[in-house]
Amino acid sequence: MKATWNNQILAESEQTIIIEGNHYFPPDSIKREFFKKSDTQTSCPWKGEASYYEIQVDGKVNPDAAWYYPSPKPAAAQIKNYIAFWKGVSVSQS
Repeated sequence: MKATWNNQILAESEQTIIIEGNHYFPPDSIKREFFKKSDTQTSCPWKGEASYYEIQVDGKVNPDAAWYYPSPKPAAAQIKNYIAFWKGVSVSQS
C-alpha cells in the first residue's frame, strides 16, 4: 500500500494493518520529512487518544491529515505508533 498527497508518496508498506477501513502504516514506512507533529488530539472509546501530524509537501500544508496512537488501549495495541491518513490523502495499492 502507499499513501500519496500533492503528487508525493508519504508512506509505502506491505505491512499495513486495516482497522475500521483505514490502513495503518508502520512508523518506519513514512517519509518523516513531510510530517510535522500537531497539537490536535482526539479520543476513541476503544483505541484511546489519537495524536496528529500535519503534512507539508512543496509548500502546501494539509493540517491533521495523519493520525496515530502513541499509547493505545489494549484492544488496539497492535497499531501503536502506526499512522493512518485522511483529508485528501490517497491510500492505494502500490
